[in-house]
Order: sequence, then C-alpha cells, then structure tokens
Amino acid sequence: MTSLAGARVVVTGGAGFIGSHLVDELVTRRHVEHVTVIDSLVNGSRANLAHWAGDPRVRLIEADVRSEAALRAVDGMDVVFHLACLGVRHSLHDPITNHEVNATATLRLLERARTAGIGRFVHVSSSEVFGTAQRVPMDERHPTWPETVYGAAKLAGEAYARAAFRTHGLPVIVVRPFNTYGPRSHFEGDSGEILPRTIVRNLCGLPALIYGDGHQTRDFMHVSDTARGLALLAESDAAVGKTVNFGSGEEVQIRLLARTVAWLTGRPDLNAVHLEDRPGDVRRLLVDAHLMHRLTGFTPAMPFDAGVADLVRWFRSRPSTPEQMLQRIEDRNWVAPVDGTAAGVPA
Repeated sequence: MTSLAGARVVVTGGAGFIGSHLVDELVTRRHVEHVTVIDSLVNGSRANLAHWAGDPRVRLIEADVRSEAALRAVDGMDVVFHLACLGVRHSLHDPITNHEVNATATLRLLERARTAGIGRFVHVSSSEVFGTAQRVPMDERHPTWPETVYGAAKLAGEAYARAAFRTHGLPVIVVRPFNTYGPRSHFEGDSGEILPRTIVRNLCGLPALIYGDGHQTRDFMHVSDTARGLALLAESDAAVGKTVNFGSGEEVQIRLLARTVAWLTGRPDLNAVHLEDRPGDVRRLLVDAHLMHRLTGFTPAMPFDAGVADLVRWFRSRPSTPEQMLQRIEDRNWVAPVDGTAAGVPA
C-alpha cells in the first residue's frame, strides 16, 4: 500500500483526541474514500468531529469497541486504525475493565480483521509498555516493564497484534506513540493530561500541580505530527510486521513544562505546587525514532514551545471559560482501590 487515497478506513476511538485528528489527516490530506469512526464517547466527543457533520466521507458509529456493532464495522473495509482505549489513570481504579477494552477487545478486533481480509491493521499502542526508561534513547528493543495495568494491557494488545501477523499473515503494524499533546487534548476527569490541565489552571490564575519532584521527563509531540506519522506508517509496506517507536526525540522535564506554560499564559509569577508521587508514575521517557524515520521519512514539524503556544491559543478560544473548564478537572492523586470500586484520594 503506497497510498491511502481511495481507501475505506475504520478508526476506533476516532472521536477522541488523537483519533479525531487522524480522521482530519485521512480525509483532508490522504484523500481516503470513507472513514467509519467507532467510538463509545466515554473519552471521545461528537464535538471533535462536528466539522465533519453532514459530510458523507465520515460516519460515526457510537459503540463500545467490545461490541458486535464495532466488529461488524470492520467488514468490507481496507484499513483499520485501532486507537480505542481506556487510559492509564483509569487502570488504577478499574483494572478489569481497562484490560477488557485495551487487550481483549484488541484480540477480538484482530480476529475480525483477519476473517474480513483487512489489507492493513495499524495497532496504536503506547510508550507506557516500557515503564520507566532503563536506558535512553529508547529503541524498539528496550525492555518492556509496564508500571500499570494500562501499560500491561497495551503490551498484551501488541503481542496479540504481532501474533496475528506471524501466525495468520494479517498485515499488522504496531506503533508506540510517546506523549502527544495539542488541541482537543483531555483536561477533564481521569483522562486529563498534564499540559492541558496546567494551561487551564494557569488561565484561572492557579499554579501548576506536579505530582512528585518534577524531574520526571516525557517525550512530547504535537498531535498534528502524530496524525501525519500514523498515516505515513499505514502507507509503508516496509513497516508491515514491525513494532515502531514514535516520538519527537526530545526530553522535557515536567517542572520545566510548568514554567513554559506559565510564561506562555502570561503568568510567570505562578510557581508550581509539588504533591506526593503518583502510583505507577513513569520517571523518564525519550524515544529513539530512527526506525520510524527509516521506514517513512518522518520528522516532527512542530517545535515544543510553538506547540504549547498553539494549545494555549486553542484553550483561550473555547466557548467555555477557564473557570468552567476548571470545574471539570480532577486534581487529585489516584490510588488503587481495595474493594474493586473506583477510588481517588484527594491530594
């Protein structure tokens, strides 16, 4: 497959943050024939696809990825991008459901793709499969020691995808994005990420909250680059059967992230507040993206500071006020429950 042009595509999780930007990339720049989005709207939102309303090239099916409706949507398609998942913080308070969605549903989707004769299956995993970096930069041979059920379930999904390729020849590509940020990113609930949460807090005149010492590092890449890279991988015949790490190759300390946001929101006077470490928090991430570049020629286009400024502008343009958005943030530390129910202990 040298081009996605004219393809019929399924994007699970396509109403979510990364998924909706991937839909934009596929329709606007890759000229696919049609995109079917499968999304339960637990983390995704119709608003993320509102600009495609009424366009026959994009169809949203509101369904859990574990459902028969989601499996049926694969039939007759050319390409599947599998992004649907429940996140790392969710796994701390509901590990069973997290595994069912991230691992078991992936196996069922792979089986359906195999019987349906899908021409390309892009399984979107996560850098969380590695746990904390044991060496940097982290290439595809780096040991996988996940810190959470989320990371473990994503690793299981990877293994199922590789098995589908090796046993049945399903044309699978496994990709491990590191830390994606940008417009439509989650700030609310247990899906909230550090960058959007910090921007909202600063816009309200409140300091960043950092769990731990702030020396944790992440490898951040703007969502426009992430969407472009996923499409490029799907078009790469040489990537079939491979597992590919995907990030910017730049390491950012969380404490410096907080300072960058404070400056870009016009509140350099706000000094971050440090709280207790989060359970299962990864200390260091930095990608070795040489394989991605070799397979696709991809290099990130958006510098980190420019990308953060873009995200600040996006939050300033929202119809909700920063104070209204702040009410939807759960600034609390998460602990695993002792009785099988969801639990979050305020910091």
